Amino acid sequence: MPHAFAAILIAASMTAAAPASAAQSAATTAPNYRACYDGTCKITLKKKASFRVHPRFGITRLTITFNSRQVRVKGTGPGVTAGGGFSKGGAVTVNGIQFTVTSLSGKKAVLRLKARR
Repeated sequence: MPHAFAAILIAASMTAAAPASAAQSAATTAPNYRACYDGTCKITLKKKASFRVHPRFGITRLTITFNSRQVRVKGTGPGVTAGGGFSKGGAVTVNGIQFTVTSLSGKKAVLRLKARR
C-alpha cells in the first residue's frame, strides 16, 4: 500500500509541474514588440501582431498579418492609415520603417524592421 501511494504522489507532482513549464516555454518564445518601438528590430511571428511604434513615424501602431505567400503591414495613427504588402524576398517601407521578410511560411514569418527616419 505505501508503494502505491508514493507512485500516485509522484505522478500527481509530475502532472502539476507540466503546465508551469509549458507556460514558461511560451513566455520565452513570445516576440519582443517593445524592441520594435524605435522602428528597428527582428521579430518572429506565429500569428497576427499589433504593437506600438514611436510617433515620429507619423503612425503610432503597426499591425502585421501573413500567410504562406505574403506579408501585409498596416500603420495607423491620429487621422492616418498607411500600408503595403510584399512577399518573401521583398520589402516595403511604411512611414519610414522598412520591412524585409527573412523567412515566410503559413505558420511563421521572420521580419526585419529598420528605421529610415
